[in-house]
Amino acid sequence: MPDHRCHRPYALLAALLLPLPLAAQSVLPQTQAYEVPESWRRPVQPFQVAERTWYIGTEGLSALLVKTEAGAVLIDGGMPQAAPLLLQHLQSLGIAPRDVRLMLHSHAHADHAGPLAALRRATGATLVSNAESAALLARGGSADIHYGDKILFPPVTADRLVQDGETIELGGVAFTAHFTPAHTPGSLSWTWTDRRDGRPVAIAYADSLSAPDYRLVDNPRYPGIVEDYRRGFARVRALPCDILIAPHPGGVGWTPADTGNPHPAPVSCAAYADKAEAAFDAALAKQREARD
Repeated sequence: MPDHRCHRPYALLAALLLPLPLAAQSVLPQTQAYEVPESWRRPVQPFQVAERTWYIGTEGLSALLVKTEAGAVLIDGGMPQAAPLLLQHLQSLGIAPRDVRLMLHSHAHADHAGPLAALRRATGATLVSNAESAALLARGGSADIHYGDKILFPPVTADRLVQDGETIELGGVAFTAHFTPAHTPGSLSWTWTDRRDGRPVAIAYADSLSAPDYRLVDNPRYPGIVEDYRRGFARVRALPCDILIAPHPGGVGWTPADTGNPHPAPVSCAAYADKAEAAFDAALAKQREARD
């Protein structure tokens, strides 16, 4: 679930969504039994990334809206209690719930897929996943390969499964699915083309690449974990990537808080993958040393 750095032991999700108005609140209600950084729950005003693409998540967790001529696309959602905030942000940008036609995601952990069930009910949108992640979404995070039953979220059933490299088109915008198995075996990254300053830009929503406290050596449930991570790093490194966004925005140079410049330190996909692989190699070497 957590991308890196600030996380503590996890327990079961104690409650799901609070149907409360959030406009006047500075932090989303803390409804889960485990602790998360406050920034993951701190709302920020939506801001425009490119002509069609908007950031509508919290300070510490990304959620994206892409407007097309045939409706809207949502990508990720954050924590389970974020659904009312996201619907509120849609309305502020002129998008009614029924206008959302597609929902995409990165990986099936509670801090990104948490509100997908509520958002699917509210919008009727088609939820797109892949086979590996869809199984975890349907279980609400139970039997996670790394966390077991410690980070549950409301289960949701995917409506459409994509293959690696498959493209989904809506209103003239094509979203390409890239399987980037690293943070989870079913991790999905997405790319599409938008425009900024009158020119086309390739946007990459690249999934997390960290391995927080994962067992990397002699893992009986995941014997191919190292090979999968290598594939994930290579795939992210090669993405078309004029603008990089990730599920944890701070890790790729975004500061969604009210700073006047939400993207002060842009990071390339190659630099993102290189940094993550260096951290992975250090963790792998440490675990191999401890085993030997």
